[in-house]
Amino acid sequence: MTNKPVVSFVKALWYTMLRECGIIQRDAMYAVCLFLFPLLVTVFFTTLMDEGQPADIPVGVVDLDNSATSRNIIRRLDAFQNSHVVGKYSSVNQARKAMQRGEIYGFLLLPEAMSADLVAGRQPKVSFYYTMTSLTAGSLVYKDLRTIATLGSAAVGQTTLRAKGATDKQVMTFLQPIVVSLHQISNPYTNYNVYLSTMLVPGVIMLFIFLVTAYSLGTEIKYGRSKQWLEKAGDNIVVAVTGKMIPQALVSLVVVYGYMVYVYAILHFPCPGGWGILLLSGLLIVLAAEGFGLFVFALMPSMRMSMSVCSLWAVLSFSMVGTAYPVTSMDPALQSLSWLFPLRHYFVIYQTSIFNDYPLSDVFWHVIALVAFAMLPIIMLPKLHNAMKNYEYIP
Repeated sequence: MTNKPVVSFVKALWYTMLRECGIIQRDAMYAVCLFLFPLLVTVFFTTLMDEGQPADIPVGVVDLDNSATSRNIIRRLDAFQNSHVVGKYSSVNQARKAMQRGEIYGFLLLPEAMSADLVAGRQPKVSFYYTMTSLTAGSLVYKDLRTIATLGSAAVGQTTLRAKGATDKQVMTFLQPIVVSLHQISNPYTNYNVYLSTMLVPGVIMLFIFLVTAYSLGTEIKYGRSKQWLEKAGDNIVVAVTGKMIPQALVSLVVVYGYMVYVYAILHFPCPGGWGILLLSGLLIVLAAEGFGLFVFALMPSMRMSMSVCSLWAVLSFSMVGTAYPVTSMDPALQSLSWLFPLRHYFVIYQTSIFNDYPLSDVFWHVIALVAFAMLPIIMLPKLHNAMKNYEYIP
């Protein structure tokens, strides 16, 4: 006798899950949003940045000196990995117009009589101009142009000191009295693919989970299936929601774990934290994304409004996650607001425990935050139950 409620609960849950599997099989929207689009996004971003960082960024040169020294500087600039000299211009005005047209991202200005001034010790002014309309390209071009300007003066200084009889050790001591030992932790190659794809792809997957969750609930009202859905679950909203979300969660988990295998096992992205924390983070983002989508729909039981809010929240997540601009440097109000975005918590867990191999205890509150997002719909279940029983679809 005591086992009957448990048996009926499991039976209702099973029938609800079978019903949802049938809906997923019939509605192509699920296959497109839960499988096809995440697959395309994964391939797109990981192949877009497969070289690690942009290479051969087009730059120009205005060579008013036209000497052996200036030509040597131009060859050295062209030999850099990030820069490729695509044009030589006769004036600054021509180079500026080329940069405004988007043909080059910067140019180097070598003044008249530069070589003669260098030999005479008159310190000629070498100028470079670069555009920051593209942050990444502008930063890389700036680094190369500044380096080549420094190397050009150092080469002349080296020749002059050697002509005066200085040894190589004395020359290096004079030119570089302090040697900088640079160590880039965790990502020594400055691989943009490693720290951008690992945020962008999970963020887009979470966006699709947001949308599909709201869509799946909205279609129950739109097509008049909500009462039949509740009836199949024994009029138990907990069973109804659980039975609907489990099949979607399993599909999303397959996609997320497939992405992780592809990125960390095939592309060999660094993962010193180990697969245990990696798989746990994948489970947390799927459940948190579904929980957020459920909460938004229960808050405003309109498919159009809930999907719009989910889209807006997901897009804002890319700004609040902290990759482009550190959250710690944001306004205090925005720092507090960042806790309302599930992607932010995933990224902190990834950055701390997966990428840098710190213990999970260091991100304990971010794990709790994702669990809280997953459990957020519990407080809205009565409102969702009422909506499924009484609301009618408004186009």
